[in-house]
Amino acid sequence: MNNLKSVDLSHDPNQADHIRIKSDFAQSLAGQFGSATPRIHTPLNDLPSRGFEIIDFASSLSIDLMPWQKFVLEHSHKIKSDGRWATPLVTTVVSRQSGKSTMMLIRILAGMFIFDEPLQIASAHRLVTSLEQFRNLVGLIEGSDNLRKQVKRIRWAHGAEEIETLAGNRFVIKAGGSAARGVAPSTVHLDELREMHDLESFASLRYTLLAAKNPMVLAYSSAGDQHSIVLNQIRDRGIAAAAGGVDEMAYFEWSAPTDDINDPANIIAAVPALGHTIHHDNIGQLLNDPHEVLMTEVLSRWVATITAAVGEIEWRACESNDLDLDPEKITWMALDHSPDRKHAALVAAQQLPNDQFLIKLLHTWQNDLTLDDKAVANDASAYCRKYPIEFLAFSRRTSVAVADRLRPAGIPVLEADSFYPQACDELLSAINSGRLRHKSSEQLTLQMLSAVKLPRGDGGMVFGRRASQSAICAAVASALVTHFATRPSTDVDILVG
Repeated sequence: MNNLKSVDLSHDPNQADHIRIKSDFAQSLAGQFGSATPRIHTPLNDLPSRGFEIIDFASSLSIDLMPWQKFVLEHSHKIKSDGRWATPLVTTVVSRQSGKSTMMLIRILAGMFIFDEPLQIASAHRLVTSLEQFRNLVGLIEGSDNLRKQVKRIRWAHGAEEIETLAGNRFVIKAGGSAARGVAPSTVHLDELREMHDLESFASLRYTLLAAKNPMVLAYSSAGDQHSIVLNQIRDRGIAAAAGGVDEMAYFEWSAPTDDINDPANIIAAVPALGHTIHHDNIGQLLNDPHEVLMTEVLSRWVATITAAVGEIEWRACESNDLDLDPEKITWMALDHSPDRKHAALVAAQQLPNDQFLIKLLHTWQNDLTLDDKAVANDASAYCRKYPIEFLAFSRRTSVAVADRLRPAGIPVLEADSFYPQACDELLSAINSGRLRHKSSEQLTLQMLSAVKLPRGDGGMVFGRRASQSAICAAVASALVTHFATRPSTDVDILVG
């Protein structure tokens, strides 16, 4: 017999209200359809389009494309008078599970069987994603007698899958951008462009098209974060073109105008598959997911990083611009360098009444080659003499060279590697409880929200300097000063009885 317990929500009004709110929100989307047009897009034109051929081709395969997919295909495949693509670089940003992959597969098939493109290459950040798409592509071909008869061979090879038609047109999967060197495709498909964190991989694919007669790059992605270097640059170009800049590219972005996940208008703007393949109840079930994930995956809003250790809402709730450091109060400081020694940050903290404390980013350093330890030490010593500091904490792994310069000058420095994991945990606890207060600083916020959590031991964690893939010196230094600022003012911190 199953040992199941029923729950009477009448005795838990908070839970009942929460379920009602989710239900009410889902019902507000009932009967609604996602927007067929993107919120942000490059200028449209009246040139003839071959996109209608792709739409008709999909219909012949019994695939009924959604309005937003038809919009992209129509406006991304306009042709000039000489038959060349008017926008040889096309980027589509849309929320997850909206149908990007289906549109990409239809475009690949159209390239092979309609446009006679000699070679198409597809690349995804994760090989498993490419393989799944290849299986789906083969499934579409094998499900059509007409297409199956036109295929010469299908090759299954790990990271280099290939389809070749009797006409000699080929589609190939390449595992990573560098694998594309030495080939000359006519069309390149880039899935989840947000995951491309360096220009080298993009360039190795982009510039294989230089000799192509009619090249095209089609990129598909959900919203990115600060590490999405390629997508962010393309988005900047797209926004500039939408504002009137001259650029032969097409950029289409379905995204919410604000961060309010409870606003139905935001869902309609960002989820074009709503009412077609995405049920409104499924959206309502997401309201409790992490804020950063919802912003990226559902609302197509850019965030610092979707694996942030610090929640954006919690961090911004700790902002107190009316507070500042007191030059007469005991102060703790911490200095941290990035592993590549190109960035550094100095953070200070002081205790406040009511078990709260204040942190402030005092100084940041940046050098594209490497920082000058002597210059950093000179700058840091000036702050140390301005405030009555107890310690300047540092990590031997990153900042020992500066600490060794400060020590002979009488600056009390303290190696902090032994309590760094504890300090990270103390920082998160202080942020989530609201005991931490901070002065508004764009750089401090950016680095704090960029910090990625790395597991350490059995349940422990630290901020990963390398894993974060950006400078988080200010976040690390903030953790170190928190360790001192959260110490109890007396020997007894918790009273019992």
